[in-house]
Amino acid sequence: MASVNLDQPFDYIVVGGGTAGLVIANRLTEDSNVRVLVIEAGADRTADPLVLTPGLVAAVYGKDEYDWNFSSPPQPTLNNRCINQARGKMLGGSSGLNFMMLLYPSKGNIDAWAALGNPSWNYDTLAPYLRKFATVHAPPQSARDLLGLTYLNKELATGDGPIQVSYSEGYGVTNKAWLETFASLGLEISADPRDGNALGGFQNHASIDPATHTRSYATTGYYSPEVAKRPNLVVLTETLVSRILFDTASGEDAIATGVEIITKNGEKKQVSAGSEVILAAGALQSPQILELSGVGGRELLEKHNIPVVVENPNVGEHVQDHPIVCQSFEVADGVPSGDVLRDPNVLQALMGMYQTGGAGPLGQSVISVAYTPVVDGSGVVSAEAKAELLAKHESSFATPEGKVLRSLVESPTEATFEYLLFPSQVVIPDRPTSMAHYITPVLPENYITVMTIINQPFSRGKVHITSADVKAAPLWDPRYNADPLDMELLARGVQFVERIVDPATPFGQVLKQGGKRQPPLRADDLETAREIVRQRQISVFHVSGSCAMRPRDRGGVVDERLRVHGTRRLRVVDASVIPLEPVGNIQSVVYAIAERAADLIKEDRTRD
Repeated sequence: MASVNLDQPFDYIVVGGGTAGLVIANRLTEDSNVRVLVIEAGADRTADPLVLTPGLVAAVYGKDEYDWNFSSPPQPTLNNRCINQARGKMLGGSSGLNFMMLLYPSKGNIDAWAALGNPSWNYDTLAPYLRKFATVHAPPQSARDLLGLTYLNKELATGDGPIQVSYSEGYGVTNKAWLETFASLGLEISADPRDGNALGGFQNHASIDPATHTRSYATTGYYSPEVAKRPNLVVLTETLVSRILFDTASGEDAIATGVEIITKNGEKKQVSAGSEVILAAGALQSPQILELSGVGGRELLEKHNIPVVVENPNVGEHVQDHPIVCQSFEVADGVPSGDVLRDPNVLQALMGMYQTGGAGPLGQSVISVAYTPVVDGSGVVSAEAKAELLAKHESSFATPEGKVLRSLVESPTEATFEYLLFPSQVVIPDRPTSMAHYITPVLPENYITVMTIINQPFSRGKVHITSADVKAAPLWDPRYNADPLDMELLARGVQFVERIVDPATPFGQVLKQGGKRQPPLRADDLETAREIVRQRQISVFHVSGSCAMRPRDRGGVVDERLRVHGTRRLRVVDASVIPLEPVGNIQSVVYAIAERAADLIKEDRTRD
């Protein structure tokens, strides 16, 4: 990298070589006349077996070379526990340390983005990009034989994108029992979940390359060796962007002209962008860089002696995240559980299998999913009972956003909850040191975990700088359940878990009768269910919304073309622009936003 000439302007500077940043860099450099610089704080871990091996993901959490490893302040509604938030610190960002789950949003959910003041962002405009980023491989016959998968629509698997998406060979009795149980509870899936309108239990895809059984993520997909050879693409790793540079002489909008960087050896340099600076540092660090650059709330910036370039107190506000409640249940003898990996001999044997062509569990993802409307201990909640619950929370619907959220919860076809079947135990300390603290088995019994997620939380958090020094982490406060309706919904979702694990269901039969559960509580009444939430809710790592796409006077930081309000030649492209948290795991949505953003940037370039 020493030979790179940073004194010559680039057309585009992409700040952050993560999930979105690498998509943008790849697509813009398809035009050989466009020069792009990507600046990434982490290193390139493309050859690292801990990143590439799906079953070894726990080994990267909390380690400074892979993970920014954020922690929240104590959360009042969660017994004052602190919540960990893993964030990818490497080329490829969080796509290099996520759980590789590939799920898709609902139509109503994305159409709600348009309703919040973004008319050109609806499901129909985003749908082509949800296909574009991926190449979807047909399920192996073993998966069809065991799980049916009759709801899959081949017409939806038409993309030839860089991310490899597949089903596993490794599904077993727990996955089958999961799907059968939801069917028995009146929630059998009847439509392909990728089509934007599905309820019920299903087997999700994973971002795993079936040819190599390795993680398929932004680096392997969008920064392949062929792309890396493009002479018009320069990627600087282990380099920090300390601020965006602006020309404010015009007196109108501030014009982004480049960035100030801190190199690996601590040297400060300025690099110029002839066309645009594209901020893609993620939902926690894009607002940090905006604030360090003078774009944010006046009071906060002045407190840290940062000159105000654009006053916008919405920067770093409106933060959303999916809350997840993790209940672990002891499995019956002979039923598979990931907890066997606590035995170093078992892990060694599986490593040996994997090293001979990717065989065995370490190359697979065996998490299963279900989408449901509002449910409780009696099953799907009636329209009358739902109306009664919502009537007690009128203050939650006082804003346009609250009204949109209400319509999604009221809809009998929208998924208020997502349930996950996780193949091992989850332990929840009050002060976790990293994500690994949650998923490293310490209890001697073998468990599997049922996880309850609210797809559209009403609570909003924030993330803001605590210092003018880029090396000081911003403070992320998710404010889980700050809107009490979230707690009420979660508690009812937890009550429904008792239906799933009932000994009479197929799923109940893979659990040890009279076996242990964590926590050792039954959600037979709402107050106990709330206590389970307080003890067992963490984050699903789907942080979004901190630079929301909306009109400026409605809480927005970027407009519909993802341009930062009050500036020119500056955009944000990552999960921070999401105006309303999508249904399900957000990996697919971030790729799709980045693919669409690349097209918007190309359009604007031809207009200029």
